[in-house]
Amino acid sequence: MIAERTDPGLADIDIAIDVIVEVAGWPTEEDLTRLARAAVTAAVETARLQAVPGAEVAIFFADDARLRTLNGEWRGRDAPTNVLSFEGSNGSGPPYGPLLGDIVLALETVTREAEEQGKRFEHHLSHLMIHGLLHLFGYDHQIDSEAEVMEDAERRALARLGIADPYADAPLAGRDDVAAD
Repeated sequence: MIAERTDPGLADIDIAIDVIVEVAGWPTEEDLTRLARAAVTAAVETARLQAVPGAEVAIFFADDARLRTLNGEWRGRDAPTNVLSFEGSNGSGPPYGPLLGDIVLALETVTREAEEQGKRFEHHLSHLMIHGLLHLFGYDHQIDSEAEVMEDAERRALARLGIADPYADAPLAGRDDVAAD
């Protein structure tokens, strides 16, 4: 079970979050919903993201097999990854929505990365949800200057949740610890 984290400084945002658990092994849907709400709220408020009222994001909690398939179809890479983001409607500029898009996460990869990096599972998962959401709002990390902006937004959102900087002592752009697109 994931411990509930609440931050009185985080307001309730007007983005509906659909949590879809596709495979066994993830925390409970209630715990995932609580983590997703906190991560999305922290990202939206910290990065001052603009979504239309009533916007919606779907977060799929899947496995490596699903991410491997999606990664192959959409990115031409025959390997699983930790998180993928798929933009929804009207992704041309602020305000975004009403369908922000989908974020899909791979259980085995997220678990393995958290263990290898010595991070709490829920902290790594929160980071990846924030990372995926920022992609839906046009953030990217393919070049160093873009990576710096995106990582700064991630750090600030994670700090609001009491989560340490996941990039401390790591090089920029092209890293393997967050491979979302």
